[in-house]
Amino acid sequence: MESKRTIIRLQDYSLYLAWIISVIATLGSLYFSEIKEFIPCELCWFQRIFMYPLAIILGIAAFYNETNLKKYVLPISLIGGAISFYHYLVQKVPGFADVKPCVQGVPCNMQYINWFGFVTIPFLALTAFTLISVLMIILLINNKKTVNRLL
Repeated sequence: MESKRTIIRLQDYSLYLAWIISVIATLGSLYFSEIKEFIPCELCWFQRIFMYPLAIILGIAAFYNETNLKKYVLPISLIGGAISFYHYLVQKVPGFADVKPCVQGVPCNMQYINWFGFVTIPFLALTAFTLISVLMIILLINNKKTVNRLL
């Protein structure tokens, strides 16, 4: 019974949680580049291109309680997550670094942080994109159940 209540609460707050995650990820990337002065590589910029709008879109959606924006947010988070996953592979799997090395600036296989031997900046971005995607899927399932109850 308690797990059912937890799932219902998660469904009720999934839009807000997704927004908070996107804001934390955005602020985290700004912290690393502006305060720690880590220069972003090419793949980091692509991840930012997909994360920064999510903070704005999800913030507006959370303010207006607009749950229909999941059809826009989910593709953005899935594409950003795919870029993060590829970037993580470039950093951690030696064969991937040769596929497309960054030609200008900081090399994409550079690891500014390496916490616990596996947590890097692309891993943090991948975690954020994955959590946002999962929350959007939960929201999608919740809305379908609501529509089915009304019919």
